[in-house]
This record gives sequence, C-alpha cells and structure tokens, in this order.
Amino acid sequence: MAGPHQSAARGGAAELVEYRPYRQGDETSRIDWRLMARTNRVYTRISFDHTILPTMLVVDASASMAFPVATHAKWRLARQLAVGLAGLARDRGDPVGLLVADDHRVVLLRPRTRRTIIGLMTEALDREPAGQRALAPMLPPVTGAASRIVVLSDCLGDSDAMREVLRTFVLSGGELYVVHIVAGEELDPDPARQLLVDPEAPAVRRPLTTRTRSAYLQRFGAWREALARDWRELGASYSMVVPAAEPVRQMIRRIVRPAVPPSR
Repeated sequence: MAGPHQSAARGGAAELVEYRPYRQGDETSRIDWRLMARTNRVYTRISFDHTILPTMLVVDASASMAFPVATHAKWRLARQLAVGLAGLARDRGDPVGLLVADDHRVVLLRPRTRRTIIGLMTEALDREPAGQRALAPMLPPVTGAASRIVVLSDCLGDSDAMREVLRTFVLSGGELYVVHIVAGEELDPDPARQLLVDPEAPAVRRPLTTRTRSAYLQRFGAWREALARDWRELGASYSMVVPAAEPVRQMIRRIVRPAVPPSR
C-alpha cells in the first residue's frame, strides 16, 4: 500500500533514483523507452516505492513493571509511551496494533488505521501488571504482522530469547525500537531500605547493606551497558527512559529521532 515511508524495495514508482542497463528478467514496464530512443540502448528505471509501516507495540506487563509498588511509575510510563507512540504512527498514516500480556490475559490487536484503535489500546492497557509471562514465545504473530516493532519493557525477563526471535525480523529489513524503562529507585536504591524483594518472585529477598548496595550498583550498571550494546548490535534502536526524568513528549521525540531508512 502507498504511504509516507520510503520502501526497502526498489520498484517503478515516480521517485527516480537511477538508471541501469536492462538485465534479462527485468519487467519491460520499467524500460525507459524515450531514453532508449535517444541512446539506442535499453535502460531500466530504478526508483523507490513509498509504503506504509504497520507498527506493533509490545508492552511488558509482568509484575516487575509495577515497581515501585507505591506509584507503579514504570507501568504508568509504559502506558503513556505506548499510546503516544501509537498515536504518532497512526497520525502519519501507519496502521498500529498492540501486544500486551500478563499471567491472566493476553491481548493481541492487529495493526489498523481506524480512529478507534487508540481507544482499544488504552482499554487493553488498563490493567495491573502481574506474573512473569515470557514475551518471546508470543512474538512470532507480531513479526508477521508488522514492519515496525516497538518493545516497551524493563528488560528483566527474557530479553535474550526476544533478541533471538527478533533477529530474523531485523535482518529482513524490519524496524525495531527497544524502549528500556528503568525506575529511579532501581538506579539509586534508598539507603534507608534494608531488604529488597523480587516483585516476580516474592520469596527471593536480599538484604541491602552498604556493601551489597555498592555491588548492586556496579552490576546493574554493567548489565545496562551490555543490554544496550546487544540490542544495538542486533540493529535495534535502543533508548533508556526513567519515569519523571523528562517530559513524556521529549521521551517520544528521543525514541523516534534515531530512525533511519532501512538498509538496501
């Protein structure tokens, strides 16, 4: 379908890129007959088609996204960004859809351009994060329905498995954005807190002392650096966002700014 984006495929659209000598198998409709009449040589017009980019938002709704428990800051930001990014894509003419899942319910909305899609997405995101459902096994229908995928997650689940599933999608020319949502309390735990509890496995508890806090900060920082490197090496656009650290609109601009045309 025609749209505002330059397609990864070369075709016979009006936007001329170059000529090249005719090759056996080229469509005769792409031959520039006027140029052939002037030069007595057969050339094929090469141009870029314009298309739409069906966009899927994949939103992590596992229990860790409800941190901090008092404010649910990560989850609130994930919902705001999902709706904001979906609205931006739809306003540009791209169909948008959503995958959101927890241990109790899975919602898969296929990409569409109807005005009602944003309302449906908002309703689907009106839930409390729960459980520890893996996202990777649910991605194949998403990769088959989209040309652009945006993952919003704290990446504390099955990121390695997700990269393997999405590798083929990226190699085939799909656009992938990974929005890593990190709470301020994860970056700088309250020194007054004496015990840390895993929200997805409450039985896992760790004392927080001066020594363990220092070790945590070091390991958490190294993990974030490795995570960003791995996603970028895959070909994804990686962005880390922190609730309340900047306006949501500014976050959205920063997320979409690295967009580049697909490789050809």
